[in-house]
Amino acid sequence: MKKTALVVLSIAALALTGCKDKPKTEAPVAAPQQGQMPAAAPGAVPPGGDPHAGMKAQEIPAGAGKKATVTQTMNSGGYTYVEAADEKGEKVWLALPEIKIAKGDKIEYPETPPLANFQSKTLNKTFDKISFIPGIRIVK
Repeated sequence: MKKTALVVLSIAALALTGCKDKPKTEAPVAAPQQGQMPAAAPGAVPPGGDPHAGMKAQEIPAGAGKKATVTQTMNSGGYTYVEAADEKGEKVWLALPEIKIAKGDKIEYPETPPLANFQSKTLNKTFDKISFIPGIRIVK
C-alpha cells in the first residue's frame, strides 16, 4: 500500500511539473491568394502597426539582374512602383521598398516571378503583372 501511494504521488508530482510550460502554438499562415501580397510571419507586425516600417531597399550588385530604363514611377504605401522597359522595349512593373528614382534612370533588378492581377489599394490600381523585388541598382 505504501509503495502504491508513493508511486501515485511521484507520478502526480511529475505530471504537475511537466504541465507548467505548455508549448506555444501558432496559427498556420495561409498562402497568399491571387493578387494579394504574401503575408508576414505571425507576430511580425504589432496590431495597428505599419508593416513597412523600417523596410529599406537593398542595393543589387552590378551584373546580378536584368537591365532596363525607368519609364514611370510612383510612391505609395511604403513602396515604390516602377515601370521599366528592357533593351527590347518590353515593359515590366516592379514594386520595392520606397526609394528615390526618376523617369529615365537606368536600372538593374533581380528577376522574380510576377504576381498576376495585383490590386494596390493605396494606388487604386490593378497591375496585370508585377514583380515584388528587394531592391534595384541605379546604373550611373
